Amino acid sequence: MRDVFEEIFAKESSAARLDPTEAARRNMRALRKRFYQDAAVTEDAAGFAVVHDGRPIRSPARRALAAPRRALAEAIAAEWRAQAQFIDPAGMPLTRLANTIIDGVAAARDEVEGEIAKYLGADLVCYRVASPAGLVARQALHWDPVIAWARDALGADFAVGEGVMHIVQRADAIAAARARVPGDPWRLGATHAITTLTGSALIALAVAAGAMDRDAAWTGAHVDEDWNMDLWGRDDQALARRAFRFAEMAAATQVLAEVG
Repeated sequence: MRDVFEEIFAKESSAARLDPTEAARRNMRALRKRFYQDAAVTEDAAGFAVVHDGRPIRSPARRALAAPRRALAEAIAAEWRAQAQFIDPAGMPLTRLANTIIDGVAAARDEVEGEIAKYLGADLVCYRVASPAGLVARQALHWDPVIAWARDALGADFAVGEGVMHIVQRADAIAAARARVPGDPWRLGATHAITTLTGSALIALAVAAGAMDRDAAWTGAHVDEDWNMDLWGRDDQALARRAFRFAEMAAATQVLAEVG
């Protein structure tokens, strides 16, 4: 079982960012038959562990696949129970995120926090267009509340500008926002995932703080993309990649909600 599990998930968990198209292509080649009858949750020293037919599951790095809360472990086990004849990692975003947190984030908290801080230096919501007026208004509608929240709740006053020229943010603003990055590895891993999925550490921090819900964050992250689709029409391939990424977003927000 170990070899099968590692073959299914090792590549996903070792990559910091997966291209959804490449992931889907790889998964189509590498689907493996379901090798267990049931998935359940047991309580042990590692927390709430997910087991197959009573046998513990190990991450690709041979750590226990276990969550700090039973509800979260049950949600991971539900992903395994939902698999049919073949195991499809693309349909198991919680398991993939758990692997990343257990094998990567927990042992590299400073590095992960540093990656989030890099986004604070060039955050999506700080870069605005000068025209057209409709897009200017849409960006303001979805992004101004994030800037205001950072200022009022975090004491972090981020500058906003037009165009793509780099905006040098005040060091105290970045430091104030960085101080609110979660230290718990599960919340940190989820916040990092939301940061990379949205392109905005400020959106991720707002979600982690409960000041912004998943759907508002997702919409805010896709203001420009949605504008272009409204103008030029839908791109089915882009929408498929977006659906894959939304599943990752949902997994990350579920971790934040369950871990508390």
